[in-house]
Amino acid sequence: MRTLIIVSHPTIETSLNQQFFKEATENLTVTWHHLEKHYPDWTIDRDTELELLKTHDRIIFQFPLYWYSAPAHLKLWEDTVLEHADEFLKGKELGIVVTTGVSEKEYQAGGKEEYTISEFLRPYQRIAHKFEMTFLPPFVMAQFMYQTEEKRWERLVAYQQYLTLVGKPTLIQRINWFIERLSSNHSLQQLDQTKQAFLIDYLENEKEEIEDLTFILQELKEQ
Repeated sequence: MRTLIIVSHPTIETSLNQQFFKEATENLTVTWHHLEKHYPDWTIDRDTELELLKTHDRIIFQFPLYWYSAPAHLKLWEDTVLEHADEFLKGKELGIVVTTGVSEKEYQAGGKEEYTISEFLRPYQRIAHKFEMTFLPPFVMAQFMYQTEEKRWERLVAYQQYLTLVGKPTLIQRINWFIERLSSNHSLQQLDQTKQAFLIDYLENEKEEIEDLTFILQELKEQ
C-alpha cells in the first residue's frame, strides 16, 4: 500500500506538529507532499496532482484546524483537482490528520468548541463517500507542545500506524506491527537490544492473552 500525505500548512518550518510528523515518516514508504512548498504562487498543477492520486492507495489530508476548516491551499487543491479525480479515487482510502491548539476534550457537547472534531470534518467524509472511498477515523493531534515525552512517543507510533496499516486495524494487528518494527531495528527511538527483547517478549505475551480472550468471547456469542 502506498500512502500520499497531502500537507497544507503556511508556516510549516515553525510548526512543531508538522516537523514531528515529518520526522516520523523518514523510515516509511510514504510520499510527503507539502502544497505551500510546491505551489507558492497558488497555481495548482492538476495533472501532477492527478498522477499522484493515481499512484497511491491511501490519501491523507494533513493540516491544522483553522477556524474549523483547512488552510486555503488545501481548499484550492480541492477546487482544482477533485472535479477530475473520479477514476483515480474509487476504492481507495481517505484519512485526515488534523492538529489543534485546543484540548481535544473541548470538542464535544458542553465543551468550549461545542461540536466534535468529526462533525467539523464531515465535508471530508462526504467527499470520501462521493468517490466511493473508505473514510478512516480522523487522527487528531491536540496541544502538541504541552504533551509529555511519553505521550509524544505514543502519538508517534499511532501516527505511523495510521499511515501504514491497512484499513481499520485490530489491536492484534497493531501489536504485530510494533513487534515487526522492533524486530527489524526500525524502532522509533534508540533502544538497546535488552530493552528491545523485553518489549518484544512482553508484546508477544499480551497478544496471546488478547487472542485467548477474543476466542472466548466469540464462543460465548455463538452459544
